[in-house]
Amino acid sequence: MILGERQEQLLKEIVETYIQTFRPVGSKSLVDEFKVSSATIRNDMAELENLGYLEKEHTSSGRIPSEAGYKYYVNNLMKPKEITGEDVIKLQQILSNNELVVSDAVTKCMEIISDITHYTSVVIGPSKSDNTLKQISIIPINEDEDEKRVVALLVTNKGIVENKQVIIPDNINMRELIKTSEIINKFLVGTPIDKVSERLELEVKPKIKDVIKRYEEVCSFFQNAFHDFTMDNSDIIFSGKTNLLDYKEYEEPSKLKEMISKLENQDLVKNINTTDEGINVYIGEETEFDKDVTIIKTHYKVGNDEGTLAIIGPKRMEYDKVVTLLNFLKNYIEK
Repeated sequence: MILGERQEQLLKEIVETYIQTFRPVGSKSLVDEFKVSSATIRNDMAELENLGYLEKEHTSSGRIPSEAGYKYYVNNLMKPKEITGEDVIKLQQILSNNELVVSDAVTKCMEIISDITHYTSVVIGPSKSDNTLKQISIIPINEDEDEKRVVALLVTNKGIVENKQVIIPDNINMRELIKTSEIINKFLVGTPIDKVSERLELEVKPKIKDVIKRYEEVCSFFQNAFHDFTMDNSDIIFSGKTNLLDYKEYEEPSKLKEMISKLENQDLVKNINTTDEGINVYIGEETEFDKDVTIIKTHYKVGNDEGTLAIIGPKRMEYDKVVTLLNFLKNYIEK
């Protein structure tokens, strides 16, 4: 339902005041702003409450925005907020740094946005289960020393590059590791990452049995490497993870504990992932994360780099600021 002009301006004022103060808004505080009687303001507020856009606080005669009220504000009343020159410079300095790959630049920019807004930001990379093996390489680091080390370098079809430094057990020969990596590349390229270990056991192990002396240990080495890759949660990167906990909404120990638990729940956080191109605002229950938060998120794609950018904050979030900052970042990296 589209509201009348005064009702819209009244709702806008109540939403923006509550965002800043976290206190219910009463009619007396609005009289001077709207140049009408307190009774008129009360009638308009009662109508907004009947329509579901405001809620009454039990401990106060004032009103607070409902989820529907926030949604109406975002869709119809919110104006883009101008980014300060200082904030633009900080973001542009990172985005114009040619030494940074896109994913690193995006992560650093989201750190800055988290600092600017004092909300929690999260960057979610593409699911690794969607990746297939492009190449596995073994790079010796100190073959001649007592403690042999290598870097296991794994590259996927989507351009994800993972490397891990590993100590080689004394009973494994470096040359046999390298030989096995070549066999894996010959037979398993194109295999989904989460299926490589299975095919390694069933298909590669029989092939290397006659040419690799300690083939059991060598196969275990590679199975562990692929397992670590598929289980690694580095595709979820938080900034300002504790910012959300500073808001009064989380003063109660039970709510604080619940939110910490949710932020640590990788499966729940991964549900924030989106493929929608626009800047999308999810409030309260519709976040499917927590009924007391707002999540503003978008999908980005630059070449082989893609993922989700999201800001998590209380429902009384400064929507205009967050939407403007995410729009700026998305447009800049995709242009």
